[in-house]
Order: sequence, then structure tokens, then C-alpha cells
Amino acid sequence: MIVDRAIYRDGRRFAAPDDLDDLFDACRDGGGIAWIGLYRPSAEEFIAVAREFELHALAVEDAVNAHQRPKLERYGDTLFLVLRPARYVDETETVEFGEVHVFAGPQFVITVRHGEAPDLAGVRECLEARPDLLQRGTGAIVHAILDRVVDCYAPVVEGIENDIDEIEDDVFDGSPHVSRRIYELAREVIVFQRATKPLVAILDELMDAKAVDVEERRYLRDVQDHALRIQEQAFGFRELLQNILSVNLTLETKALSETSNAQNEEVKKISAWAAILFAPSIVGTVYGMNFEHMPELGWGLGYPFALALMLLVAIVLFATFKRRGWI
Repeated sequence: MIVDRAIYRDGRRFAAPDDLDDLFDACRDGGGIAWIGLYRPSAEEFIAVAREFELHALAVEDAVNAHQRPKLERYGDTLFLVLRPARYVDETETVEFGEVHVFAGPQFVITVRHGEAPDLAGVRECLEARPDLLQRGTGAIVHAILDRVVDCYAPVVEGIENDIDEIEDDVFDGSPHVSRRIYELAREVIVFQRATKPLVAILDELMDAKAVDVEERRYLRDVQDHALRIQEQAFGFRELLQNILSVNLTLETKALSETSNAQNEEVKKISAWAAILFAPSIVGTVYGMNFEHMPELGWGLGYPFALALMLLVAIVLFATFKRRGWI
């Protein structure tokens, strides 16, 4: 779906014709630049744009299907750029990733956005407020989009840092759900790394292009510096989460060991008292058989002797278990 279209001449915006044929002719005849913005177009919706601007079939397929890695490719005079913007969602404390495809030719820029980030309408407004930048051509638009995508990574970094701080507190507080949260955040950091790591090489290739002047290289180098810093932070997050996971595993193992030891102590106590109670019951069972030929049955002290024997066995067992620390 086309969300915006415009023609720019000498850095100024002009209304674009509704018909794509007329729009391309207006750029070609008037020497302007066409910028068409699309949001999650279907194959049928995008085919007309692709045919009019002679976009390569492979790039068109990537733009429609999305789920591409960040990359930069060239098809003749047309540059095809894939970016993976991200935004931090405070409500769910998660990172949401989008996808932006940019087709840039000498007289046109076509942006295809899959996801809520970045705000390309804001990029367009900023450029329209700077006619001096738009006069530089399509390279200025590509630079502005790259700059916005990289700038959007800063809140994501802050959000991940805050999540890591909370996880560290949860680890030492013994939260039962911290392992799952570490895993989920580590998975988001890995995706974040995949989104940011190719940017440095992409910007290198853009700066090496012959059509890029010295001033434009300065702007691209500034974006590259920011991208490199984001990349280093993402790598640091991954290592830090691995260390936190190791510490959490150590603490969980220690807690399990302490619990196991406590259970063993309880088992010892139960076993000791069971033995103390069981031994006198054996004596009582023997004396309770009442067989005719039992010498103690005719003995006047048999009953006190049996009681004393049961008490003596219990005392001996209690003293033995007490000395061994079972009771």
C-alpha cells in the first residue's frame, strides 16, 4: 500500500501524479527525484511499482516476502538496501524488530516498510525542512534513512541495559523465573546483533561508491561510528548475559546442594527416631508371644526386666545417634 509519494526538485516538494507512469515521466523530464513510500505491500500492489521503475525481480521478491538479513546489493544503477530497525516496547519489556527495504536509483527512491519502526514519515519531514540536503540527490535520502534506523537503536540499548540490571537483581534475590528471562533476553540480543553487525560493512561499501562525494562520506562515516558503537554494545550485552547465566547456574546449584543437604539431615533424624522406637518394639513383641516354654514367664522380675531392657536399648541408640549428629 502506497502511504506517501512526492516529487522533489531543487530540494522542494511537488505533488506527485497518481499514475505511476506520469510520476516517472515527471521526474525524468523535469529532473526531479521521486520518493514513494509503501507499507507492507502485497505482490500485486508492488508489481506495478516494480514494473514502472524496472526493479530487479530478485530484489522485488525479497521486498515483498521480507524476513531478509541486512544487506546492500546493486542492480545496475539501482541500489537495493535491507535494514532491520528495532524498537523497545516498555509495556512488555521486549525488543520488536521490523524491516525496511530501500530501492534507490538516480531519480527515485522507493521505501518498503514491514513493521512500525522506523518513522519514515518523520524522516521525510526532516528532509523537507532541509532543502539543501535534498538537493544532494537520492544519496541524501538513503543517508537519512540509515541515520534514523541507527538512532532508533539507542532506546533499544537503554532498554536492554535496564533489563540486564533487573536480571542481576533477580539472580541474587533468588527469583524462580530468572533463568527463563535471561534466555529470552539473550535471544533478543542475538537478533539485535544480527541486525546491527552488517551495518558497518554496508556503510563501508556506500562510502566506497564513486558517486558519493566527500561531504556525503562525512555524513556516512558519522552514521558508521554510531553503528560501530551499537555493535560493540550488543556484543558486550551477549557476553554479560552469558556471565550472568553462569552465575545464576552456580547459585542454583548451590541452592540445590543446600536443599539436598537439609533433606539428608531430616532423613537422618527421621531414621534415628524410627530406629529408637523400633528397637523396644522388638523386645515387646518377643515378650508378648506368650509361648508356654519361655523362661521369663515364670520369673517374678520378668516384666520390670523387659521394660528396663526396652528403655536401655532406646537410651543406647539415642546416645549413639546423638554422638554422630543424627539427632
